[in-house]
Formats: sequence, C-alpha cells, structure tokens
Amino acid sequence: MIEIEDNVKKIPVLADVDVLVVGGGPSGISAAIAAAREGMKVLLMERFGFFGGTITQSMVGTIGWYRFAKTVEAGGIYLEFERRAEEMGAVVNKFNKNLMNTEMGLYFQKKGLIKDGKFTHAVLNTELFKILADRMIEEARVIPLLHSMAVNVLKDGNTLKGVITESKSGRNVILAKRVIDATGDADIAFKAGAPFRKDPREKLLGITLNFSVSGVDIEEFFSWFIKKVQEKPRLLSCLKITGELFFMDEISCLLEPLEDLKKGIKVPTHIKVKDFWNSYSEGGEIFSFNGIHMGNIDCTDIKDLTKAEIEGRKRVIQALKKLRKRVPGFQKARLKNFGFSIGTRESRKILGEYELTEQDVTNQAQFADSIGICPEFMDGYGRLILPTTGRYFQVPYRIMLPKNIENLLVVGRAVAGDKISHATTRQMVCCAITGQAAGIASAVSIKEKVTSRNVNMFHVQKVLMEKGIRIS
Repeated sequence: MIEIEDNVKKIPVLADVDVLVVGGGPSGISAAIAAAREGMKVLLMERFGFFGGTITQSMVGTIGWYRFAKTVEAGGIYLEFERRAEEMGAVVNKFNKNLMNTEMGLYFQKKGLIKDGKFTHAVLNTELFKILADRMIEEARVIPLLHSMAVNVLKDGNTLKGVITESKSGRNVILAKRVIDATGDADIAFKAGAPFRKDPREKLLGITLNFSVSGVDIEEFFSWFIKKVQEKPRLLSCLKITGELFFMDEISCLLEPLEDLKKGIKVPTHIKVKDFWNSYSEGGEIFSFNGIHMGNIDCTDIKDLTKAEIEGRKRVIQALKKLRKRVPGFQKARLKNFGFSIGTRESRKILGEYELTEQDVTNQAQFADSIGICPEFMDGYGRLILPTTGRYFQVPYRIMLPKNIENLLVVGRAVAGDKISHATTRQMVCCAITGQAAGIASAVSIKEKVTSRNVNMFHVQKVLMEKGIRIS
C-alpha cells in the first residue's frame, strides 16, 4: 500500500474551549448542554448539517418506546427532548382508535403503554427535532459547528488536548480541556490510541435504512390490519412472555409482503430480521418503516457503508412495489424520503475501567459510581426485554473511561461492555444518560482541577441529583 505523508506544518486554531463534544446525536447534545449549563465554554461538533444523530439522520423518533406504566427512569435531558417537542407540536403519539379494542390495543392499555388514547411515549417528528436541537443548543450557549469531521487528535503524552478537524474551511485545530467522544463509533478514542474491541463484520448487529411514504389510505390500511390481528389471536404472537423476559418473534403483519426481500441478506444466524412501522398521520403518511435490514456490514469501513447505502435504496424501492401490490391502502403510496443516513447499531467498544455485563443489566446491578439508572430494557441479538415491572440497573461512570487516555470520556453506544449489555447501552435513553453525566463530570473536573479519571464522584452525583436525575 502506498502511504502519503501529511506535510502540513501549521494548522490554525479554530477554537479553544473548556469542553469539546464530538458527535451531535442524543448523547452528544445531552453532554454539550449539560456541560454548558454548568458554566463551561462548550463546542459541539457534528459531521452533518444538522444535529440529532439517529433521530434526524435515520428517522428514529422513539426515544422512549420501551416505556410502560411501571417503568422507572432516570429523567434528565432525554425527557426534556420529549417534553419540549410536545410543546412545539413536534410529536405523534395518538393510538389508532380502531385498534383500541383489539388484542394489541387491550394489551397495550393493560401494560400502560397507552393512556387516554395516546402512547405514553412520544414519537418525535424527526424533521422538527432538528429545530428543537438547534434551540436547546442555542439556549445553553453551546457553540455549534456543523459540516466538520475530526480527523486526528492532539495529545501531550497520554493526555488529550484537542482534535484536528477537516471541513470546507480546510484543517483546523480545536483545543479543549476535556473531550467527549459521542461519535458512536469511538472515533476519537480510536484516533487517540485507546484500546477497544470490535467484532468481525459477520458478528456485528445489522444496519437499517429507514424510509417514509405518503399517499396511504390510512382507514383502508387499518381495516386490513385489524383483520390480520383478528386472524392471529396472539398478535403479540409478537411477544412470548417468559417471566419478565420478552423475546421478539414477529411484530407486524407487514412482514408477509416483505418476507421475500430477506433472501440473500447475510446476517448472523442468531439474529432475526424485523420489519415494522411506527407512526402515521391521518393525512396518509407513515413516517418511518424500519424494514430494510442488512448484515455483514462494518460501520467503520467506508466501502461497507457505501455498499449498504446503495443496496438499501434498491431494497426500499422493491419493498414499496410489494406494499403497493399486496397491502390494502398502499395502492397509491409513494416514497416520501429515505433516511438521511443508514442507521448503525454496533462497531467499536472501548475497553473501559469497568466492563458492563449481561449480568449487570438483567440483575439490577448497583455501583458506587452510578451516574443514573436505566430501565431493564434490551433489544438486540434476538432478545427483547421490556421494562414492565419497574426493574432497573445503575449505570457506572467507569464504562465511559477509556484505558490509557486522560481527559477523554466516551459516551453513547461505544461505552465499555459485553455483547449483551450493548443491547441496552446502544439505546438512545442510555446514550443520553451517559452523555449528560459526561458533560457534568467534565465540568466538575475542570472546576476542581483534576482529570476526568480522578473526578470526585460524590460531587458529580450531587450535581446530577440537583438536576433531578435519579442515580439509585
């Protein structure tokens, strides 16, 4: 392989801040806002032209889809996302009235997923969330920087001092006392030389290209859907209940028309591919189909990412043709848009000061360095656990601390842990919990003039609790 040396000698300093957050998804936004609210000068950098991460890039507007009547949560900025979105009319949470007395509707009402004809979780309008993210970032006086990629890091020994960025403006340096890696793929930790693990592509969770449609006759579609429900008395044939564990089998009648699209898709044999829709409007829009799944993709390999984007769009068109032909109400359906980017689930995981385990997330683990609680909620590797009973585990600060690198915290789905715990930590709720805690911990460490690794956890926890966050 030919290697070309980068001979750039001088790179201008674009900014010198207290806290630099790289990645503008739920974890990154939470981290930046939390640090700024503690008086820090914060810069939030994002590679795309908008913030929101998987919400706005991949059209996943259901941060709290796991929420049932007895679910116990940490609270914090992720609930603020939902509340603020509802205030600005940017949520869809109405349950179809024609489904209320079906087995599905009665089950959801019994479990507290539906109340007064509405879901207890908000389905965010993923386009309007871009506006909400802008507002919340501006209100917190976070410095926004879009269209920028981090291409290298600055270190003094093993202490991180900032990053080098690449953009239309060329190369720039951003100096920071603390850096928070919210890239999802542990990009900054990787560039800094922190140890990590990443399974071979054939063992990674699959990726998804979501899409939305318009022109659907909603009433005709739901009449057909209700008939299908009645034909399958155990529609939540979807859910097989074993104690407190829920294992997903089938989740939608739309599986049938899309079933043959799965042929030729290489996925790990222990992963069951799912196809389902999650929200709609009376005007004939279905906002997000989570139905085009592909395996054998490494999210850190640009060749794989390119292949997945192109193949995903081909399969969306195939799916839409089959929906028009085989699903009542879809005869005049048309493509509204593709997700801005494929949705990714798994890549690098840092090796941290503590490795979260399956035993921890399923047995109500407690930690002295807890930064928040997370419902006993898991979705991945063919397993689904829904938090219907009030069980939860504590999230330890140490899973964000990469080994060998100082003043770097890693948040979101790249935190340290085993395969099964990843099915929980990859979820947006846990990503936001780690993000908010990292922002507060960074601020506390700066004020007390200690490293992120040596921050006083009692002081961090005190601030978290003052913000109304439940840590135990």
